[in-house]
Amino acid sequence: MKGRSIKASPAAETATPPASEGVCVIVLAAGASVRLGQPKQLLPYQGKTLLRHATEMALSVGQVTVVLGAHAEQIAPTLDGLPVTIVLANDWQEGMAASLRAGITAASDCDATLVMLCDQPLVTTELLEALLQEWEPGSIVASDYGEALGPPCVFDRTYFPELLALTGDLGARKLLKKYPCRTVAFLGGRADVDTLTDWQALVAPAPPG
Repeated sequence: MKGRSIKASPAAETATPPASEGVCVIVLAAGASVRLGQPKQLLPYQGKTLLRHATEMALSVGQVTVVLGAHAEQIAPTLDGLPVTIVLANDWQEGMAASLRAGITAASDCDATLVMLCDQPLVTTELLEALLQEWEPGSIVASDYGEALGPPCVFDRTYFPELLALTGDLGARKLLKKYPCRTVAFLGGRADVDTLTDWQALVAPAPPG
């Protein structure tokens, strides 16, 4: 599968902190949000879109590639002014694996990739930094939700061929089950946005007291 790059608006003149040497950051945002009924990437969160929030978080630790697919022309402007590379997963309809393949292809020269989703708003800079600090050549570092492992994850380039061979909508969890992983606790990992109920729970005001 080959992704193709599309132009983003000129990046702002801001310095991007380096990630761990040789590690690229990929934000996966190609899905059609079928269960939600509208592009989740464009939902408002803390005064930004959900995708821009995730991308700015990614930029706090390194250079970023964002993978788009469904509604790409509508979604891309939300990244205007950010120093990111946008790649299109032309076969995004296949599922998560298509997004991963596009991202890994774009990061083929990197020693490892930090893979993020656009709909985990509780991700913090501290979590991403901790994942990067745990990475060492040959390793996988996964977020530990308490009862399961998931993204954000760091994959050494050793695993790029298997990531490129993934198909369907299973994503990279197959590798997290297959191989030993270094882990970082992320109890908010289950808080993602797939349905309107998920979104309402995320933005609901905290109860008084």
